[in-house]
Amino acid sequence: MEKTISNSLNQTKQIAADYSKQLKKGDVVVLRGDLGSGKTTFTQFLLKELGVKDIINSPTFSILKIYKGKFNFYHFDFYRITYDEAIEAGFDEQFSNSDGVIIAEWAENVLPLIPKKHKTVTIKNLGGTKREFQFS
Repeated sequence: MEKTISNSLNQTKQIAADYSKQLKKGDVVVLRGDLGSGKTTFTQFLLKELGVKDIINSPTFSILKIYKGKFNFYHFDFYRITYDEAIEAGFDEQFSNSDGVIIAEWAENVLPLIPKKHKTVTIKNLGGTKREFQFS
């Protein structure tokens, strides 16, 4: 498990740029961290690096936002949804037939949907703009 410390938004942007180089179609990235840890900010930097031109914001209320860039990106936020609600909405099909990259915040709420083979980015808020990133 690789750990990296960011002391600023510019460093976080660089971390996201470096991470973007390893993503490929079909990848599922689980973002873990407390509220306000920087999951959406990391996603914004990551998707901008991968060619998304749209404004990228949290899908907390819509649950899913789809963006086009180098790949199709499916940005989920499962904060307000249960596993049963995710199945009812058909999100299980998205995970099994992805034609792009899936980024899932609060995936622990729908864990059975998440493929065993996935990437995890854990973000810890260390105060101010300082963050610890763990990649596995």
